[in-house]
Amino acid sequence: SVGLTIRSYITYCKHSLQPEVITHSIIIIIIIIMRVFAVLSLTLSVTNAFVPAPMLSASARAASSPLFMNEELEVIEMDAEERMGKSVESVKQNLNTIRTGRASASMLDRVQVEYYGAMTPLSQMASISVPSSQQLTVDPFDKSCMGDVEKALMESDLGITPMNDGSCIRINIPALTEDRRKDMMKQCKAIGEDGKVAVRNVRRDCVDSIKSLQKAKEVGEDEAKDGSDAVQKQTDKAVKDIDTIVAKKEKEVATV
Repeated sequence: SVGLTIRSYITYCKHSLQPEVITHSIIIIIIIIMRVFAVLSLTLSVTNAFVPAPMLSASARAASSPLFMNEELEVIEMDAEERMGKSVESVKQNLNTIRTGRASASMLDRVQVEYYGAMTPLSQMASISVPSSQQLTVDPFDKSCMGDVEKALMESDLGITPMNDGSCIRINIPALTEDRRKDMMKQCKAIGEDGKVAVRNVRRDCVDSIKSLQKAKEVGEDEAKDGSDAVQKQTDKAVKDIDTIVAKKEKEVATV
């Protein structure tokens, strides 16, 4: 219809040959052409608005945006940090139970007492005080279990001899012999190694999870490598923290 309209004006101009008619016709033709382009432009804009954006692969997303980070990778790294932190804290708490020749309530933290058929931490069923640097006092809340508490203390690996006076249990902390110090230092190393094994198990689980994401094409190769490297750095830090904690405890045990 637009072409027909333009051709009609051109035919009219040829027959009329009047300058004012020709000028008027040219203006009308220009207006018509501009409107046609405007309609075409609007049509293309509306069409593009409904065309879905192309799906990018994980590697393409990472390449297009350096700041892009797969959320699942972030969750894995956060989980690794939390679990490794707990392993380090567990090592610290277990080392506190190793005596160094001076009385400390924390040295009884690992003592478990059989109470009505269930193994119960001593700290939950008795108050523990430190009247002097060489003595501990254990005062059970339930006096009927005094014998059970005494038995648990004697069977512990602390090398202590409890004294039950009927109202409370007193524990004298003897000075460590050279052989006993060596045994304590071996315990420190064993606790540290257990902590490192726990940390490495966390690393293995996290790396396996990252590999599963890569296999499912939810992350690209570069992302998977970055995630694995991040987990390895967390592992190295946790192992170093454990070595530092163990070395400090060994120094305390070795000090006469």
